[in-house]
Amino acid sequence: MLKNAIVLTGGIATGKSTVSSLMQLYGFKIIDADKIAHQILDKSINEIAKVFGDEYIEDGIVNRKKLGSLIFDNKEKRLELEAIVHPKIRDKILAQAKLQEGFNKPYLIDIPLFFERDGIYNIDRVIVVYAPKEIQLERLMQREGFSKEEAIKRINAQLPIDNKRDKATFLIDNSKDLKHLQNECERVKEEILNASY
Repeated sequence: MLKNAIVLTGGIATGKSTVSSLMQLYGFKIIDADKIAHQILDKSINEIAKVFGDEYIEDGIVNRKKLGSLIFDNKEKRLELEAIVHPKIRDKILAQAKLQEGFNKPYLIDIPLFFERDGIYNIDRVIVVYAPKEIQLERLMQREGFSKEEAIKRINAQLPIDNKRDKATFLIDNSKDLKHLQNECERVKEEILNASY
């Protein structure tokens, strides 16, 4: 059990990256699973090329957008990719977490698909960044330039945001403006520090 770890999660386009930045400003150390995943992906180019084909490698790195389109359309392919990268991602996260445990203070592990990977990480406190599905959809279309159909597909590839909200230890509502989000982060920071043991 990682007793000082708190997972930071949410749904696609709920504002998790902004929350991560704000929590870092409040002094929390962040272990970023996405950053680790990108490093692992680029180190796994030979396996990716072998399984998916050379067309997914450009200039010696994985074309994430192209690979993303493939795996969001195809569950079987998504599972093949996960089999390649997830054990390595988990090992790296746990190695970094072990170092953080030595400081004996709360830190965050930013894991977008924490609930989808049920039981892989032995962590019992979770911050969920929440925005309703219609806001997720709107933000995703604006931010990534996705069509409505493509944005819905990405959202539906994850556990519904309302299910994640129901599993939260700490909930950060990001359905309004930045000032509201800052207040939410401030509130949760205090809750974490007051609850720490």
